[in-house]
Amino acid sequence: MSQLDEERLRRESERVANDPKAIDELNQRVIKEFRANQGKVGGMFEGMPVLIMTMTGAKTGRTLTRPVCYSRDGDAIVIIASYGGNPHNPPWYHNLVANPVITVEVGAEKFKAKATETSGKERQRLFDQMAKQMPFFADYQRKTKRQIPVLVLNRVE
Repeated sequence: MSQLDEERLRRESERVANDPKAIDELNQRVIKEFRANQGKVGGMFEGMPVLIMTMTGAKTGRTLTRPVCYSRDGDAIVIIASYGGNPHNPPWYHNLVANPVITVEVGAEKFKAKATETSGKERQRLFDQMAKQMPFFADYQRKTKRQIPVLVLNRVE
């Protein structure tokens, strides 16, 4: 990712970070584009690995679908609950902790996976590995006092 693309992503993330309506609109656009183009998206996510996860809400029990960037670690998929470096975790993080079995869409493939939060040296290794590919995650960690959670998604079917 070029420095210009990173700056564009950072500005867009900051713009929508504290506006739930803007976040929902962005998510819906990305999901629609992802599904129409077998996993490829443009805009601020162009060229980045994006997946779609469908989960059960921790409080509502509703089905919720969210796009996130990811990386791979062997057969596992790694996601980071950065929320743009905001002081609290994204709502989807709490859903995955409460209801870890989700549906994942990567490209044209769709499967069930179980989310597991990492910790300690493993968390740091996975975070560093992903931040090397997408440096904005390191910027998000510097921006917040919380340790940003790193989760691993492993296929269950």
